[in-house]
Amino acid sequence: MTATVALPAEARVYLVGGAVRDALLGRTPGDRDWVVVGTDAAAMRAAGFKTVGADFPVFLHPLTGEEYALARTERKSGRGYTGFVVHSDRSVTLEDDLLRRDFTINAIAQGDDGALIDPLGGQRDLEAGVLRHCSPAFAEDPLRVLRAARFMARFAPLGFTVHPDTLALMRGMVAAGELAHLVPERVWQELKRALGEAQPSAFLRTLRECGALAVVLPEVDALYGVPQRAEYHPEVDTGMHTERVVDMAARLAPGDAAIGFAALTHDLGKALTPREVLPKHPMHEQTGLAPLAALCARLKVPNAETQLAADACREHLNVHRFDELRDATVFDLIERCGGLRQGSRIDALALVCEADKRGRLGHSEADYPQARALLACRDAALTVQAKDVMREGLEGPALGEALRKARIQAISAARRSFSAA
Repeated sequence: MTATVALPAEARVYLVGGAVRDALLGRTPGDRDWVVVGTDAAAMRAAGFKTVGADFPVFLHPLTGEEYALARTERKSGRGYTGFVVHSDRSVTLEDDLLRRDFTINAIAQGDDGALIDPLGGQRDLEAGVLRHCSPAFAEDPLRVLRAARFMARFAPLGFTVHPDTLALMRGMVAAGELAHLVPERVWQELKRALGEAQPSAFLRTLRECGALAVVLPEVDALYGVPQRAEYHPEVDTGMHTERVVDMAARLAPGDAAIGFAALTHDLGKALTPREVLPKHPMHEQTGLAPLAALCARLKVPNAETQLAADACREHLNVHRFDELRDATVFDLIERCGGLRQGSRIDALALVCEADKRGRLGHSEADYPQARALLACRDAALTVQAKDVMREGLEGPALGEALRKARIQAISAARRSFSAA
């Protein structure tokens, strides 16, 4: 199983974690992680392993570059997910190491002979489709609440559920204020990974079940219970609509967390609609920009994801009523979203808007010609370049206006062709 390296004779190496779990589920394993028992850091370095970081006894294999960690135990020493004292020496057993992990399905080891070591019943929980914590120490790491929700986004399509005792622990962690100690980058990392899974709605539902959604994503949590007009949204509840939209985004753009994030946040303004005008939501595409900006700033969301989310929030109604827009308005929309500089931004916007339309009860298979029309107009505008309109003495603002008019004419022609097709 492992590339040959001269470790001490008493050292034993095991494949652990996700690679074992995924193989048992019949899924293609990702990165392989290894745990080493019966040796110490000095022996690892002497064998050519390179130390990774200073907080944990983790090393890179000199031939494969894979991570090998010494078996270790962890003891809580402070608040949050960084307050731990790590203990690792030759006396720490494989069972000790497996016990400190998060979920039983991630605490299965495999030896060089292929035999499985499963002291916590991870195989049983895999077969039953249960996400269960390994020990009460689960409650010492608030990041595990988000990890539980992320694993549900991955495994809910297989019928997985969170064990009631684990859910109770998660509720207790939220009530104790542990999630307040999570740093924004880690929250974004878990959210991004969840949005790239097959069923991101399970991430939202799991966090909501334990009260964590209101802590880490209050702008999204506020959407639940907000009604919409049933003739446009048969699911009525805005939070339920958001769940459908993120799942549709995962279907249309598998693994694309930027599309998923824009889908998640496109309707944030509906939580701010005055009660007296419900279930209508006038100008929600504009009022949603402020909570979106606050969310992105708090979680330190990267610029590309932030910009796409803002474009989708601001423009999704315009794309939905695309046939009603004037040619000049279509051009302005494309230009406003940066589509003349980076055409792929319009592809992304079209996908988010399609996910919004099809993320409604009974509309999952609906056609969305607006996306094709928008892309056709973007392509038409990009066929016109400055050299095509340059005339003697034309420069500066005059040249820019001539280019604009020519691109609007190209959009008009494209729309006529699209309508006639």
